[in-house]
Amino acid sequence: MEFLNQMLEHAAGQPWIYPVLLVFFFIDGFATILPSETAIVGLSALSLHSGEPNLWILGATALVGAMAGDNMAYMLGRKIGLTRWKWMRRPKVQKMFAWAQYELDKRGAVLIFTARYIPWGRVAVNYVAGQTGFRHRTFFWLDAFACVTWVAYSIGIGLLAGQWVHNNPLLGVGIAVAFAVVLGIVVDHALRWWHKYLEKKDAARGAALNPEAPSNEAPTNVIAGVDASKPAG
Repeated sequence: MEFLNQMLEHAAGQPWIYPVLLVFFFIDGFATILPSETAIVGLSALSLHSGEPNLWILGATALVGAMAGDNMAYMLGRKIGLTRWKWMRRPKVQKMFAWAQYELDKRGAVLIFTARYIPWGRVAVNYVAGQTGFRHRTFFWLDAFACVTWVAYSIGIGLLAGQWVHNNPLLGVGIAVAFAVVLGIVVDHALRWWHKYLEKKDAARGAALNPEAPSNEAPTNVIAGVDASKPAG
């Protein structure tokens, strides 16, 4: 165990870790195949014990990588649409795309901010924002604000959980990551519930304004064959 702790601390202090993390966070912005939250949380917990990696550089790296990845997803959505690759055509992914498109039409600013905390949700929102022609300058600044709060939130979790174990960095990282996973599930469900609550309010308001309209009318400009008012999962 002591050897693993020393190896972990040594790797965290190497200068190459920041470029690697930059690519890591960048890819996660448009592919969601890498656990960016757990990486930043675990490294923040490690920094609390050893001083490495530097938290300011880690935060800046995560911010730049996350923003670049999100904007890459936006540009891909604009250039290739939502069906080019096989993974995009999976029913669950198409359902997520449809939900993102429905929500963007209703409350774009709120969705771009909150989706940053939902791994698959943010990818869907970023692609759909590009595909639907959501104004890029507006997207960029909303996403920048969301990424700043996401980085601060992730580092905060790592520092908080890492304080529980003082003499074992490896155990501290493990506790921090486990804590982040559990909290992430709670946040994910809370945000999904909130969006569903807003959807119900929209439906009730629409019914009050136009009581003769059918209540099950499908929203326009959504992916065919998918119930856009419900998120996947």
